Amino acid sequence: MSIRIPTEVQVACIPPLLAGRDCIGNAKTGSGKTIAFALPILQKLSEDPYGIYALVLTPTRELAFQISEQFAVLGSSLNIRTAVVVGGMDMMSQALELGNRPHVVIATPGRMVDLLRSSSGEWDLSRVKFLVLDEADRLLTPTFSPELSHLFSALPKDRQTSLFTATLTPSIEALADVAPRPGKRKPYVHRMSEYIETVSTLKQYYILVPSHVREAYLYYLLCNPPETTIHLRRAPPEQIKPSRLSRPKGKPKQRKSMDEDDEPEQPPPTIIFCARPRTAAYLTHLLKSLAIRSTALHSRLTQRERLSSLSIFRASVVPVLISTDVGSRGLDIEEVAMVINWDMPNEPEEYTHRVGRTARAGRGGVAVSFVTDRDEEKVLQIEDRIKTKLVEMSLPEGKVLEKLNAVSTAKRLANMELHDSDFGKREEIHKIKKAKTALG
Repeated sequence: MSIRIPTEVQVACIPPLLAGRDCIGNAKTGSGKTIAFALPILQKLSEDPYGIYALVLTPTRELAFQISEQFAVLGSSLNIRTAVVVGGMDMMSQALELGNRPHVVIATPGRMVDLLRSSSGEWDLSRVKFLVLDEADRLLTPTFSPELSHLFSALPKDRQTSLFTATLTPSIEALADVAPRPGKRKPYVHRMSEYIETVSTLKQYYILVPSHVREAYLYYLLCNPPETTIHLRRAPPEQIKPSRLSRPKGKPKQRKSMDEDDEPEQPPPTIIFCARPRTAAYLTHLLKSLAIRSTALHSRLTQRERLSSLSIFRASVVPVLISTDVGSRGLDIEEVAMVINWDMPNEPEEYTHRVGRTARAGRGGVAVSFVTDRDEEKVLQIEDRIKTKLVEMSLPEGKVLEKLNAVSTAKRLANMELHDSDFGKREEIHKIKKAKTALG
């Protein structure tokens, strides 16, 4: 993993964790928090190997798979066995996997509780030595509190607990101040030495744009990215032809909204964040119609589709990942050149997580937010949080609107694709399921 010098959070948190103390680790995104808790777990596991030894909880499925990969690499010499327990996958196979008692289980809280309740005694959490809450600020919210309460009651009281987060919320600070149980010490707390929301190597811009022509501005920006990002453009693997990526499997080839000879040069690795799954699906169809290779990541996809999207983006098969906030937390993807906020986030904290996907580990990066007349208050809240003013980026309106006809055609095609795929019906089914879950 090319680790030569430990980061601040690793230097601070590894010794107390090895000494058996509970720990709260606060560090900026991309600073190696996973290694800070994985190495002590593996060290202790090597002294007394058994399963299930450690439980790592995360708020998102993709982050769970990423943590599992890092444990597999770091623990390869120990023949460590890990299990990923998340929604969207077959529960029966996950139950069988837990029955084989892996050393480390990485899970989202909801699916872990489902499996615990359906277990017939083949496995339990009674011998768990380590509990880790990664992205703890997100886990310690009302959304996850019922599941966490259930899990805490099933875990041994003498476990070692650690929380890692890029954001110290009042709930985490309150936990740090709680009087410890008899025989236990207060948790070791590491706070960032310099509290910064966004790194200095990140250039942050906004574009004032009328909402009805946002697509034209997005297309121009992708075709004409900032000069500082152009060197990060990546050619796709030779065996992958763009035409194969532009239409779903089994669908007949459609007339493109652009001439083949007019295909644009592909952008550098870019993540576009939007508010809703439907918007992510729409933008993916739109960009494909405009010959920009792209893929989607959102909650209406199957877990296999979500992992496939991340895989082909990481491998530079496609240069654009269009994601809801399921992709804003913790994902470590090398050399993301640009993050675009198609929709401004509702919470300023979420802005920090989104733009943290670029300018990682000392690299540079660019964040561009599309700002409409409804977003002024959101921008002010973000600037107040990050203690930085966003810089206005001006795009040449004449050049942007030159492709308006092609973009308008692509918008019609994208909406037709959404209609034909019954995306709206799937949204309704999801809402009904969510309502039943809340009632039950």
